[in-house]
Amino acid sequence: MAFRPFAAACITALTISLGACQDGGLGGVASTRHLAPVPPKTLALMAQKGMSQNDPILIRAFKKEAEMEVWKRDGRGRYALLKTFPICRWSGQLGPKTKQGDRQAPEGFYTVTPGQMNPNSSYYLSFDTGYPNAYDRAQGRTGNYIMVHGTCSSAGCFAMTDESMGELYALARDSFAGGQRAFQFQSYPFRMTAQNVAKYRNDPNTPFWKNLKEGSDYFEALGEEPRVAVCGSRYVFGGADVAAGSCTPKVETLVAEKRERDNQAVAELIAKGTPATRVVYEDGGQNPVFRAPATTTAFASLGKSEEPELPYDAKDFARRHLGEVSRPDALAAAGREIEVDAKGRPVMVAAAEPAIPTKAAAAALTAKSVADKAGADRKGATRMAAPEPAKAPEPVKPARVMVADADGDPSAYQKLLGGLLKSGPTAPATPATDAATIPAVVAAAPVTPAKPVRTAAAAVKPAPNPATVAKPAKGDGKAEPKPAAHNVASPAGRN
Repeated sequence: MAFRPFAAACITALTISLGACQDGGLGGVASTRHLAPVPPKTLALMAQKGMSQNDPILIRAFKKEAEMEVWKRDGRGRYALLKTFPICRWSGQLGPKTKQGDRQAPEGFYTVTPGQMNPNSSYYLSFDTGYPNAYDRAQGRTGNYIMVHGTCSSAGCFAMTDESMGELYALARDSFAGGQRAFQFQSYPFRMTAQNVAKYRNDPNTPFWKNLKEGSDYFEALGEEPRVAVCGSRYVFGGADVAAGSCTPKVETLVAEKRERDNQAVAELIAKGTPATRVVYEDGGQNPVFRAPATTTAFASLGKSEEPELPYDAKDFARRHLGEVSRPDALAAAGREIEVDAKGRPVMVAAAEPAIPTKAAAAALTAKSVADKAGADRKGATRMAAPEPAKAPEPVKPARVMVADADGDPSAYQKLLGGLLKSGPTAPATPATDAATIPAVVAAAPVTPAKPVRTAAAAVKPAPNPATVAKPAKGDGKAEPKPAAHNVASPAGRN
């Protein structure tokens, strides 16, 4: 009879781990991967930047750009960028992780201790990000074992190449050996630039992202790791006053100046007509360096490229040795940018005038077209002897119009974007609602007088789901007791 409690415990543990990055280890086989040294090239880069091998580190991840940065404290006591790694795979949408099984990679400020490092990961090497932290728990968010690991497969984790993961692990290991008790892991939807803030200003996650930007501003302006606390439903960032429990910390002058510059730049970009957009993915993304060939094309010399210079050599990250790539069909679809209005409702650029946003307007325009045609027929009958010379048609200018009027025709939105508009003001985009219902091409059909007039919403049909779906992505995680979560992310790793 003692077998029953044991079996029940096993089933419970399996159920808990299903929505996470699972990792059964190497089946008891000891690995020496975690002992590999930092590459000589990276050591030379440290020396060039005045850093020591055992100096503390800090890691930042950016979903949209699919990049992960390693910062290291230099001889002046400030953090400086050491190296940037392209992320091979992340899953879900831009926005925070909210529940177990949503395939969302988390966003926020986390603490990684030596106990969260996994040298025997079945996905080469890994470390647990520390999700959920105190902020996530305060929001009622669920999930566990969200990792940064090797192997290009993600179910809520940040998947790197094995080579990149080996170097990340070695950098963290050496910093712990130098006395660092924990390092901070900052995860963002995108780089917190004025351009991105202006571009994504109407996304439902904007209030949360503005809160994350406060921590980003502190770090970038001062070069110091921010102390992080949770007050109510917000992150609070600062120095010693935050560590002492203050929910209204002093804002340093350099931080305030940076925020003012960014706010002014955002206002100028909006005034210049920068459209507000929202990005929807089939299921996460991948750094483009893994999709493009490492060699240059035959046409590269015909003109200057406007692409920004990468902080890493594309030849080092060619599509090789990636292992199992999860959901390649979703990666091929890439992210789709949808223009939204001030309330987050989709906006489209009509292909021709006139655009018909509602059924009522369509009926009115149809009646007007019939009346105009009848009048033209009567006028033409009296001028048969002297027909007017034909005039060249005037060019049609595209017009930005609302796809539908929620008051006049509420069903039109659902026909166009389905579950995308069901999300609340703080609910993140998820593959189950957004990705499966966004049409592949959103364009209004031009209206011709000889045919019945159709609405812009009726002209758009949802794109069919992919015919085949790859097997579920694997992630990383240890089916063992999780280390105690930290209330704040700080250099000392204190709760």
